[in-house]
Amino acid sequence: RSNTMRTQTDDSPFMTRPDTDDFASLFTQGVALLDVRAPVEFEQGAFPSATNLPLMNDQERHQVGLRYKQVNQEAAIKLGHELVSGDIKAARVALWKAFAQAHPEGYLYCFRGGLRSRISQSWLAEAGIQYPRILGGYKAMRTFLLESLNRHIETSHFVLVSGLTGSGKTEVIQALSSTVDLEKLAHHRGSSFGKHATDQPVQINFDNSLAIALLRLHARGQSRIALEDESRMIGRCALPISLREKMQASSVVWLEEPMEIRVERILHDYVEDLGAQFAAKLGAEAGFDAFSVRLLESLQNLIKRLGGERHTRLAAAMQAALDEQKSAGTLDLHREWIRPLLSEYYDPMYEHQRESKRSRVIFSGDRAAVTEYLLQKGF
Repeated sequence: RSNTMRTQTDDSPFMTRPDTDDFASLFTQGVALLDVRAPVEFEQGAFPSATNLPLMNDQERHQVGLRYKQVNQEAAIKLGHELVSGDIKAARVALWKAFAQAHPEGYLYCFRGGLRSRISQSWLAEAGIQYPRILGGYKAMRTFLLESLNRHIETSHFVLVSGLTGSGKTEVIQALSSTVDLEKLAHHRGSSFGKHATDQPVQINFDNSLAIALLRLHARGQSRIALEDESRMIGRCALPISLREKMQASSVVWLEEPMEIRVERILHDYVEDLGAQFAAKLGAEAGFDAFSVRLLESLQNLIKRLGGERHTRLAAAMQAALDEQKSAGTLDLHREWIRPLLSEYYDPMYEHQRESKRSRVIFSGDRAAVTEYLLQKGF
């Protein structure tokens, strides 16, 4: 599992450590990872604890790749050293060195754990820091996570937290310890209004985060796991088919909360919190405009399901609420579209789902009762 490395310099803040392929420890411990792949590779898929400080930028990598195809590896390596030299090389090594000093327990890697990570490692050594690399690189770690994801889905016993929209399912999940917050991993609240002000992760990153979450629970001996009852898609993130199939056969606990509490929760999540996200991202005025557009778009996306007349009525109520919020800073009128949206659209849909799940419901109650039940069961 390791290669011998040269002795660390005397003034090093950390001891010499071998290269590693102990992926389970890396992920369960959340070890800091230095990813030296090009930015485009990092954007296509990465790990939660990784920082991208590339050996080559996208353009340099493209040029080196062309040289490799047109001539050979030796010519490509030569071009790479020409492109990343002098001040450019010094600046990149300085960033790696700062990372290594900030994360003496970390590791570096490239795509396959080959040439790029070895070059980065040798340049760091020239700068006085012996920093270990991950054998097999990103590809080996990704393969490990996919295999562990499938294995842990198969060996887990799931209980689903379900209930009408606004009943506080996410709050129950957050109060438990043996649980995976799927909506947090997907960065989406799971409904038509669920998008945040910032983007969702790409599918590969969602898969990686889910695999790591399950890996950590199983490493603690926890295989009985509570999940929020989700559809196949959480925004643009898809649940693994094997997980979805297992969820469809899992036991269910059902939340029952009064309408007014649900209205207030929706008001907080989809108006107050979402508005604050946009304000933090864009500033107060531009943020409110973007928030208003998002809210109206979310309703527009339901037009086929709502029907034209109902959509027109709810859109008018929503616009009136936004106008009052902008002019007076009050949120009262938002309840006038939230309440009918719940009672006329979401509730009938969820009641239908509840009927289909009735045989799997093992407990029902309000948020406090459901939370207490699951805690007593060890979740």
